[in-house]
Amino acid sequence: MLHCLSLKSKSKSSSSSSSVTSLAAQPPPPPPPPPNSQGNPTEDSSSAQPSPTVNLTREYTLTIQTNSYHEIWSRIQPTTDTNCDEDSHHQLLLAQVLHPSRDCVEDALRHAKTNTLTLLVKAYFEHSEKSTVLCLLLLHSVYRARSFYDPLHSLLEVLPLHSDSDFHSSLLTQSQCNRAFDVFLEFDRLDNPFPCPHSHNFNDMRRCFSQLKQQLDRRLRKSRSRVRLLRGATASSAVCCICAAFGTAVSAVAIAAHTLVSFVAGTFCTAYLPQASNFPHKEVAHVAQLDAALKGTFVLNNELDTIDRLVVRLHNAVDNDKFLIRLGLERGREKHPIMEVIKQLHKNKLNFLHLLQDLEEHICLCFNTVNRARARLLLEICRHQSCNSLPLFCEHNICFVFYPILFSFSACVSSV
Repeated sequence: MLHCLSLKSKSKSSSSSSSVTSLAAQPPPPPPPPPNSQGNPTEDSSSAQPSPTVNLTREYTLTIQTNSYHEIWSRIQPTTDTNCDEDSHHQLLLAQVLHPSRDCVEDALRHAKTNTLTLLVKAYFEHSEKSTVLCLLLLHSVYRARSFYDPLHSLLEVLPLHSDSDFHSSLLTQSQCNRAFDVFLEFDRLDNPFPCPHSHNFNDMRRCFSQLKQQLDRRLRKSRSRVRLLRGATASSAVCCICAAFGTAVSAVAIAAHTLVSFVAGTFCTAYLPQASNFPHKEVAHVAQLDAALKGTFVLNNELDTIDRLVVRLHNAVDNDKFLIRLGLERGREKHPIMEVIKQLHKNKLNFLHLLQDLEEHICLCFNTVNRARARLLLEICRHQSCNSLPLFCEHNICFVFYPILFSFSACVSSV
């Protein structure tokens, strides 16, 4: 599988099976009620049928109000603890955010047979962890951007603002102008905290998820076709047994003949169905695991696309503000150009803060999405392993159908 990020992190925390089950069993938010129309009677009758359109704003609002979202939100808030370096803090934050952890996943997959399914499942867990690492880096960029803009926004709060630029400049004192020039100069020296648009991290991650989605989709179609083939073979064998049982009413010779045919057919079918006792359950478990991984890949890929678009907008917003500030710095400490720059920065302030909040919320939502998908997939793996530890018995096993019929046939023959 492709290695998408060079940054390697290892979480040292482990999650219990109860936490995995609670995360996976979290129900989705209820669907929004149909909107109430307030038009005329003709419009009410025409719009009586509910629209299938989903209210994304309501769904998003309900999602960010869940307990799991608030729990992650409280963990990712910046702290004033400066005892550990940045790398140690990053590892600690990853251990607090990512659940189930890497250790928990490795314990569940330690005894798994190395095959295509196991490789795909491991690839999904690896990519989802790298997505969490990437989001943590972006979260650090959000905190850096706030610290960079704090002096600038504090300056905008104390300076007088007026629509008339001449009157505005007359209200600005020379000391305020010098203070604004110094703040502009300090802001211009800082680098853009957000990565460049279409950076390698996002492109590589999207390419990895696209390839993984195609591989999961192909493997899922193959597993589903196997399940359908197995069910068809089981149904055909059951029909053969019923026909043989129906022949008992004709004659003892027909009973013996059909019994022999049923025995040969059962032996033939079991020979061509490897491990008939657990093969159906195993293939159904494979379908469940692949389906969970495919859904998680699809949702996570969409979340990364949304985050990427927000990062691009924020990167461009910072570059535009730096361009305005450079224009003001080129004119020196003159009042009029500085006040024009301040007015424009004040117009951009609310939009920039709104973008920062949106990005932080979507990063937290991405953490929650990753954890729920990982927990759901790990639950399917543990459920399959617990089924394999039980005595081998399968309702689709052909031998368990044939042996009672053969016994009844023998009894009928002896009675005749």
